[in-house]
Amino acid sequence: MLRISIPDLASIDDAARKLIDTLPDKRIFAFYGEMGAGKTTLIKALCRVLKVTDVTSSPSFGLIYEYRTTGSDSVYHFDFYRIEHLEEAYDIGYEEYIESGRYCFIEWPGKVASVLPPETVNVSLHVAENNERIMEVEV
Repeated sequence: MLRISIPDLASIDDAARKLIDTLPDKRIFAFYGEMGAGKTTLIKALCRVLKVTDVTSSPSFGLIYEYRTTGSDSVYHFDFYRIEHLEEAYDIGYEEYIESGRYCFIEWPGKVASVLPPETVNVSLHVAENNERIMEVEV
């Protein structure tokens, strides 16, 4: 297990870079943590590291956003907080995105855990003392 400390917001891009650099062949990341733990903020930092040119935000209402990078590649950002049934993930074409070979960042993955591929990287964020975030990465 990889453990990365994020002492403050100014350190989040470094933590995101370390995550991407440590796992260069991984493309599917599932983000766990309580509301307010920093999942969306970390995904925004990952998008900056990957040179996403689009404005990033939480896709809570649309379930998925597609972002473009400077190299015209796609990065997919899912937020399954509001889904009630697994079929809703299938309705948006979840499998096609996951099988695309592109980066897929999934918030609230517990709701689709049964269909996550085995190569999914599980990232847990915890709030520690002084608002420090602890990222625990399980491959």
